[in-house]
Amino acid sequence: MYTVLFAIAAYLIGSISFAVVVTKLMGLSDPRTYGSKNPGATNVLRSGNKKAAVLTLLGDGFKGWLAVWLAQKYGPQFGVEDGGIALVVVAVFLGHLWPVFFRFVGGKGVATALGILLALNVWLGLATLVTWLVVAFVSRYSSLAALMAAVLAPFYYGLLFGSADGILLAVLVMTVLLIYRHRKNIGNLLAGKESKIGAKKK
Repeated sequence: MYTVLFAIAAYLIGSISFAVVVTKLMGLSDPRTYGSKNPGATNVLRSGNKKAAVLTLLGDGFKGWLAVWLAQKYGPQFGVEDGGIALVVVAVFLGHLWPVFFRFVGGKGVATALGILLALNVWLGLATLVTWLVVAFVSRYSSLAALMAAVLAPFYYGLLFGSADGILLAVLVMTVLLIYRHRKNIGNLLAGKESKIGAKKK
């Protein structure tokens, strides 16, 4: 019962779309109406407002971290073990992708996934972040960086913990969902039509 309650709470936390909240508070255009129409930091950056993009990035990352941290810190006293933590990981991520507060139209989950990984293990999160930064710096494609980081995250988890468990399965689920949410970007990358980091909205 408590595991289900933690998972529901995680989903609701994940459902807070900071791209929409931040842009509305700052009087900017709704990111769901321009660029990729994705409510995420990269698309908010296309508005030309770097502050809004940074706040979106931090907010989306923080909510992923917070949901997992709360489950890790307070879950055990309610019988929520690793399997429950894994469920919370998936729940908060699903909340970001399909938020109940925003008609189930959410972002692609890159920042939220990073926050989740940092909560699970700092070194896991940092290794994934470095992967994103290197690929993004070299290619200038946020989507390609996200895909590479997502694919390598389970590998990093295996290196750190050396065994398969429920949390590794949750990380794998995030990887699959990230790839699914980037399916249009994959097509654009293959066709040479993908927008590069910093490209402003048309």
